[in-house]
Amino acid sequence: MNISVIIPLLNEEESLPELAAWIEKVMAENNFSYEVLFIDDGSRDKSWQVIEQLHQQNRCFKGIKFRRNYGKSAALNTGFHKAKGDVIITMDADLQDSPDEIPELYRMIMEGGYDLVSGWKKVRYDSTFAKNIPSKFFNWTTRRISNIHLHDFNCGLKAYRKDVVKTIEVYGEMHRYIPVIAKWAGFSKIGEKVVTHQKRKYGVTKFGWDRFVNGFLDLISITFTSRFGKKPMHFFGVWGTVSFLIGFVITIILITQKLILMSNQTANFRQVTDQPLFYLALLAMVVGTQLFLAGFLGEMMARNASDRNSYIIEADMTS
Repeated sequence: MNISVIIPLLNEEESLPELAAWIEKVMAENNFSYEVLFIDDGSRDKSWQVIEQLHQQNRCFKGIKFRRNYGKSAALNTGFHKAKGDVIITMDADLQDSPDEIPELYRMIMEGGYDLVSGWKKVRYDSTFAKNIPSKFFNWTTRRISNIHLHDFNCGLKAYRKDVVKTIEVYGEMHRYIPVIAKWAGFSKIGEKVVTHQKRKYGVTKFGWDRFVNGFLDLISITFTSRFGKKPMHFFGVWGTVSFLIGFVITIILITQKLILMSNQTANFRQVTDQPLFYLALLAMVVGTQLFLAGFLGEMMARNASDRNSYIIEADMTS
């Protein structure tokens, strides 16, 4: 099978027939063998009935229905496990992503040698305040942290080599950071394509400020677990040691100052315990000890985890 198209959706009954017809037309024109996986993320409208009708008309259209709303990451992760195509393409169900981009995305993966190609909605028709400005800030931050030079990490229109989606795991709000997850998994050939952004024709946006905030928390989580997931002592141990040493050195300086003043028989000198700096130093030593212990416990957990020696092997010539 050439292509699997994965479409997460929530309450999109009006757009589905038009989207399905558009995809079917593009696939027929390019002689692609394909499947379309509609992942119904707990819709409360008639989206699932529409998917069932589409399946009866064309067996290439398939569907999975969640009992409740789990989020886009859960829908994508489920679709990734079910997909059979050599190239997996994801797009939103609201008709803002154009299926006409599919042939070029497929070519970039199969002929261009990319592991992942992300769409870039260079010209957007969303609300400037509600989506465009937060999106620009979000993308700038993600570029700085991940060192992946994409303009639009959150674009729903992406293409993947099959190996990528079968390797990575997506959860929480981490669908926004799939390029970051793929890079940390060893898939570094990441490209970008300017794609057409359509105005929303039906329904309402599912974007909310809570997802924006949760997305940044997930970015921190991905960055930390990718770098220190199997070696937590390298993070907690280093900062714990630094904090402890700072507190220890300050304490030694304060005690030394007191001893020098006492040896010089200075009448008026402050006790070490009368100085606020002493308590700050003590706090730094306590925090440093706690960080070091956290790193030690994390290291013990990592060493005893079932996946402690789970690594991605690209090729094996030993058999």
